[in-house]
Amino acid sequence: MPMTVGTGVGANDLSLIPERARALEALGYDYITAGENQHDPFLPMLLVAEHTERIRFGTGVAIAFPRVPYVSANVAWDLARYSGGRFVLGLGTQVKGHNERRFSVPWGPPGPRLREYVQCMRAIWDSWQNGAEANFEGEYYQFKLMTPNFSPGPIEHPDIDVLIAAVNPFNARMAGEVGDGIAMHPFSTFKYVREVMIPAVQDGARRAERELSDLTITGGGFVVTGRDEQEVATAKEWARQRIGFYGSTRSYSKVLSLHGWDDEAALLHKLSIEGKWDELPNIVTDDVMDEFCVIGTWDELPAKMREKYAGINTQVSFGATPNNPDEADQIRELIAELQTIPSVGEV
Repeated sequence: MPMTVGTGVGANDLSLIPERARALEALGYDYITAGENQHDPFLPMLLVAEHTERIRFGTGVAIAFPRVPYVSANVAWDLARYSGGRFVLGLGTQVKGHNERRFSVPWGPPGPRLREYVQCMRAIWDSWQNGAEANFEGEYYQFKLMTPNFSPGPIEHPDIDVLIAAVNPFNARMAGEVGDGIAMHPFSTFKYVREVMIPAVQDGARRAERELSDLTITGGGFVVTGRDEQEVATAKEWARQRIGFYGSTRSYSKVLSLHGWDDEAALLHKLSIEGKWDELPNIVTDDVMDEFCVIGTWDELPAKMREKYAGINTQVSFGATPNNPDEADQIRELIAELQTIPSVGEV
């Protein structure tokens, strides 16, 4: 499987997305994502579908539990129909606090619940496409009723890829077993990816009698780059802040523990509880940054990303906006170089 290159849609204002999507496709990107941070992740996807022709796109990621499986299945079905099968549904669980206190939904075991969520969606799609009986009943979700009046009916491209976001081995294993791939959290060192995440995905794939090379593997780590050293330095401090923020979440402490950074994890969590968010980056040393990040100018980036990502991903992320035609040509060349990085199974 050749390495593909993705990037975020890069615009919070919906009115800017059509132009942005066309520009990204023209630069040679293979994939566009929109996450569920400040805005809904599905609305930008409709605009991307409308204003592009070949590029694949997907939620990166949508938070699953605030939406029941039927709702996610429905919007994914419509986007797949409209785009000619280019839409990918990326799903994540988020953590307990955000589910309960931000999204107002009850919390339960996230891994088993998300597994059932995906299985329920596939049962719904099977009903719409093939007329299968609505007979899914699980511990958390059920799909027992489907009348002809409410079925959207079959579509030309019904096999919608589902990527599962993961930062722990359980969800990584599940992504390999019931998903079509994994979207690894950026809060993953490359040691953690190689020693923990990829083996877990491979174990899940083996359970489903699939090969690792059959799956999409994307995410993991931060790409810190810019035109020159000054831009790289600015991006580096942004990444330092994000690593500190994510590191303060106890659910992600396994990543830090692998490197013996348990004291740092405890301190980051303590500072977050005290509301001292500005102090979090101070705990993230340059040694920590080196484990989490690929750091370099545009010129340096292909070689450094090859060193970090070769053999562990099928897709890498790189974001850049050209200021002139020469920079556009440079980005096209850079993307073409990144596409030559050996992907899973090629190393």
